[in-house]
Amino acid sequence: MNDVAKKLLKEVTGLEEMPKGAYNIRENSQTVARQSSENIDIVSKEDKSGIDIIVKPNTKSENVFIPALVSCSGVHDMVYNDFYIGENAEITIIAGCGVSTGDSCDGSEHNGIHRFFLGKNSKVRYVEKHIGEGTGTGKRVIDPVTEVVQEEGSYMEMETTQIKGVDSTRRFTKANLKDNAKLVIKEKLMTHGEQFAESKFEVDMDGEDSSVNLISRSVARDYSKQTFISKINGNTRCAGHSECDAIIMDHGVVRAIPEITANSLDATLIHEAAIGKIAGDQMIKLMTLGLTEGEAETQIIDGFLN
Repeated sequence: MNDVAKKLLKEVTGLEEMPKGAYNIRENSQTVARQSSENIDIVSKEDKSGIDIIVKPNTKSENVFIPALVSCSGVHDMVYNDFYIGENAEITIIAGCGVSTGDSCDGSEHNGIHRFFLGKNSKVRYVEKHIGEGTGTGKRVIDPVTEVVQEEGSYMEMETTQIKGVDSTRRFTKANLKDNAKLVIKEKLMTHGEQFAESKFEVDMDGEDSSVNLISRSVARDYSKQTFISKINGNTRCAGHSECDAIIMDHGVVRAIPEITANSLDATLIHEAAIGKIAGDQMIKLMTLGLTEGEAETQIIDGFLN
């Protein structure tokens, strides 16, 4: 990896050296480092660009790192990653993408298609961070697609963060939940300049006592625009909740578009949305404690996103 890629790797995953256990590091459409572990196999796909991550049943407390890095301009990366999680396994997946275009006027993009197949009673924590860097006019684009199939009693928690530097992103997440399966998605997003971000979620709860909780917190600054779309279908006895909280600043625009459908008398579905500017009394309180206006804004935003 070059110095730009190493910097991106640290920002996306926190890694400064190769970790213990399983990992696959991708740079500019190529695998640059890979290691399987005793319980986690990482295998290249034969028919397309990407990998299969196979986690053995009953695996406990293991991490797998699968970051994708774009360290120069003019890269258009597409990758297909499939995760097969064995029954009763409990793992953490650290993913994410960093895109740098340097001082170029040419853009770069990364599109990751991830599919998760969670076995019975398995537990997955998925952590994904997206960042963009560059001083030129080249656009940095990240368009992830995620599909999740959860078998009986499985649990998945997804934490997605995008705070800076990505000019355009369209995220689509689709999930199907079986009996007693639970899905939790926590999104943190901040856009600035003329950036655009769209997050679209579509969840089918087909299993009895399944549940989903979608939580989005975002800040739209300058002339940036955001769209949050949540579509939840309760097809049996189940519980679904979606929540979009957003702060708008300057000329920012945020749209929240909920669609909740109860196809069963026993489905309980809730959507909440709160969009507005920073409250003046919050600013005044912090400024009376000695903070400047800019410092007060920063503290409020940091607290809101965290």
